[in-house]
Amino acid sequence: MTQAGERRTRQRESILRAIADAGAPVVPREILSRAQTKLKGLGLATVYRTLKLLAESGVVRVVEIPGDPPRYELADKAHHHHFSCRLCACVYEVPGCCGHFEEHLPPGFRLESHEVILFGICKRCADARQARESTGMRSESSRAARKRKTGRRG
Repeated sequence: MTQAGERRTRQRESILRAIADAGAPVVPREILSRAQTKLKGLGLATVYRTLKLLAESGVVRVVEIPGDPPRYELADKAHHHHFSCRLCACVYEVPGCCGHFEEHLPPGFRLESHEVILFGICKRCADARQARESTGMRSESSRAARKRKTGRRG
């Protein structure tokens, strides 16, 4: 998992494996938690030091979401963008790219790179919200039905 010229260490390997297994950009604490399942005694300072080295050597990429701590993903992935859930703060990968940003540039500007972050509500949170709302609606309608049966107003 490491590049040529890089020292192979158990810590580095477990951190890289934790990032790869996550399947989405992850924060250092999550990397630590995942890596500790394979390598007891790993500390957060080691995770931060290793992430710095891996980012400098181009093995991992830093994903910056405004207002969130930096997240990390493997750098060997194809170009893609990210979706950030406003409710659970999870970040997901969005495959591909819509591109064509050059046509929006002022005359004479030259695009070198871009980063697109979509914000919204993920499916899990949307499903949970819908379930809460439908449960709330059912309880409201059952309360209204009971009131109608008893003739109470409320």
